[in-house]
Amino acid sequence: LKKHTMGIYVINREDGQNGHYDDIFVEGEIVMDNIGSPAQACALMLGVIYALNLAFPKELRHYYEFIQKVLMGLDGEKLSPKVLGLKNKIATG
Repeated sequence: LKKHTMGIYVINREDGQNGHYDDIFVEGEIVMDNIGSPAQACALMLGVIYALNLAFPKELRHYYEFIQKVLMGLDGEKLSPKVLGLKNKIATG
């Protein structure tokens, strides 16, 4: 956790039973735990970034830009070239 500024981690149960734990951490501290699914964790991570007024993690910048601007339609007028290219590929099938 100390190597990364923020992220999501998933812990699978050792006993093979269904279930896992999805947690969100920021600067080495868990800010949300037992979220329920990786998809929910990704959505909540976007909310944590907004609520704490954080910058997107550099390595996930385009991922979160795509979710925010293309999927959610927030501030979608200005897209980076990579995200615009992906949006156009999806739109043309």
